[in-house]
Amino acid sequence: MDETTIRRLNELNRRFYERYADSFDATRASAWAGWIRLIPHLQAGMRVLDVGCGNGRFALFLAETLGRGAFSYHGFDSSPALLGRAERALRDVPGVTLEVRDLLTDPLPAASFDGVVLFGVLHHIAGAERRMTLLRSLAEHVAPGGILVFAAWRFYEYDRFRERIIPWVHVPGWEEAAVEAGDHLLDWQRDLSTPRYCHYVDDAEHEHLIVSTRLDVVEDFRADGFDGAANRYSVLLRKQT
Repeated sequence: MDETTIRRLNELNRRFYERYADSFDATRASAWAGWIRLIPHLQAGMRVLDVGCGNGRFALFLAETLGRGAFSYHGFDSSPALLGRAERALRDVPGVTLEVRDLLTDPLPAASFDGVVLFGVLHHIAGAERRMTLLRSLAEHVAPGGILVFAAWRFYEYDRFRERIIPWVHVPGWEEAAVEAGDHLLDWQRDLSTPRYCHYVDDAEHEHLIVSTRLDVVEDFRADGFDGAANRYSVLLRKQT
């Protein structure tokens, strides 16, 4: 996928989160069920990087699981509105750093972490090569003995989400040939005016993403949603050297 198309898709999502930050935040108030499966991989004192942290609810989950002050947390997101909600939610949690950062234009923090997590983000990354590069880069920020956890939203497997797909012609001047297989536009709560770009990561692509990290798979499972399978999680380990 060419850079112009990537930038246009990123701009669609920027406008989406700018417009719907309030209603999106209201639907993302609780921890994901799949995070419970991660508890055996979490430990006091760990340094966590939350990529695309949104309203900061994974940090709240860590505080409830490990205890306030028992971890350090660096969360970033491209949406100032959602980060504002994260700041309010986490104001009493020590060891938290939040910042505005865009995965397309800004480098990752220059540090290593015991846990790097990517939740609810991968489907917004345009371009197969860009997604693979992102996973490879995140893996490079995992300290020895640490983990990288990413989840892929499997929305296309559900009728209720396929019914919300908007034809590409809905966006003025857009050519469907510019996008890749698995790329879609979705409405939000039946509003067609400001669609969001979402990519469906199937099992074949998911496996390629795992391989690109050069880390070891320690757990792979489906969780979340009404049927407990809306996201596919992979927990990857960087072995001690």
